[in-house]
Amino acid sequence: MRRGGNAVDAVVAAKLAATVTELPLTSLCGGGACVWGNADDGYEVLDFFASTPGLGLATRPPLDFAPVTVDFGETTQTFHVGKAAAAVPGELVGLLELHRRAGRVPLREVVAPAVGWARDGFAVSPQIAAIIGLVAPIARRSPAVARLFFPAGGLPHAGDRLANPDLGDFLHALGEGDPATQVARYWASLVDNFGPAQGGLITARDVAAYAPVVREPLRVGIGPYTVLTNPPPSAGGGLIGAGLRIAERLGIGDEEFLSSEHQLAMAALLATVSAIRQSGYDQRLHADPDSIRALVAGDGIPAWVERARALLTENQLGATTHISVIDAERMAVAMTTSNGEGCGQLLPGLGMHVNNFLGEEDINPNGFHQLPPGTRMSTMMSPTIVVAGDRPCFALGSGGSNRIRSVILQALLNLLAYRRPLDEAVNAARLHVEGGQLWFESSGLEASAIAALHAAWPAATRFDQASVFFGGVNCVASGHDNLYGAGDRRRGGVVVVAR
Repeated sequence: MRRGGNAVDAVVAAKLAATVTELPLTSLCGGGACVWGNADDGYEVLDFFASTPGLGLATRPPLDFAPVTVDFGETTQTFHVGKAAAAVPGELVGLLELHRRAGRVPLREVVAPAVGWARDGFAVSPQIAAIIGLVAPIARRSPAVARLFFPAGGLPHAGDRLANPDLGDFLHALGEGDPATQVARYWASLVDNFGPAQGGLITARDVAAYAPVVREPLRVGIGPYTVLTNPPPSAGGGLIGAGLRIAERLGIGDEEFLSSEHQLAMAALLATVSAIRQSGYDQRLHADPDSIRALVAGDGIPAWVERARALLTENQLGATTHISVIDAERMAVAMTTSNGEGCGQLLPGLGMHVNNFLGEEDINPNGFHQLPPGTRMSTMMSPTIVVAGDRPCFALGSGGSNRIRSVILQALLNLLAYRRPLDEAVNAARLHVEGGQLWFESSGLEASAIAALHAAWPAATRFDQASVFFGGVNCVASGHDNLYGAGDRRRGGVVVVAR
């Protein structure tokens, strides 16, 4: 930005750097979404999430696909990995498309920081060291990935240096030469190494058909603000919009922040959102996306949502990165990307750990390998911009798998309904509800609030400290005469102001 770049240049450069320095969380073989724009030109979403592979296959080959359990300490989660867990990735071409559409500085300058860290190495942060420990069972499934994550044989510690010279060479060639040549090399490697003959599903037709998609943001009014977020076929944006709409109807925001009343109201709201997800919501994303837009538009709660809330009352009595940028010209960009947990396999010679989107239960609610080939997959990723009129006020988003909807909804309500300072809104204790289960952080809560949650949810899982399980919100804000931000301490989030 000091060199004359804008918010798009900054977010693409930062995301490329993250593919090097946050290697357990994001990769050029992953996917994502970006909402961006300004008051003069408007706002749009660039969807570069993954598509389901298999175009042109007459029969399904034997699949390389296996379960792996990740231990978060207080809870565990099972993912599926192997070459058949890999969907058609969109991150590389998505970043290039965004830069082509709105970047100012040459691509060689945008890739330069990532090239330097990949070739020369970078110091592992405490948070990344911990996350590498979490995904170690996946990373150890192939020698190539293990060498990338554990060059000395054991788990890296904070301060150790990791490098990825193959990725550095690819990024250098991307910036200095013809990007189309490098993209063609990338696609060819995916087909050669993740195709049917290798136990995967990616075909030449899949990569030829893939392209980023421009979409109209999902718009949700809340008081004087409009929330712009990821639309269908993404799942997260609509669930966040539904939560904001229901919170408005319930008058959430009048309770004392972090009190028993606040925590119980938030748990009930998140349970309602969970019930909406379980009521056929994912099927509507593809079959009837207009019903999702109607749900968040404020024209009344549809009957299918009311039924979900009734079901909730009956039954409930008893991994990803994000970068946000706002520049001096008030262009705002919020970008979330993910590699899932990675499938445990690398693109040879390119240093890219390939996604396992086909092996995540969260985004395959009807079962694995059930979506037709060529379908743009749904995701909980919800990059979000909040505007007043057309002026951007906040740009935010989070990682956190299925918890993203809860994380962003709480951060938005903390800001817009409870009117908390930005750092507090981002770092306050969080909750998540999935089906009949509650998870919550107790740090910063009074004993009465903790007791109230346990009384209402006897089987609740309590985290005594802030945990990466609950994502990592990163938010920047535009005041009348200044720009500022807050990073989520759960994942070592930071704020940089370029003056």
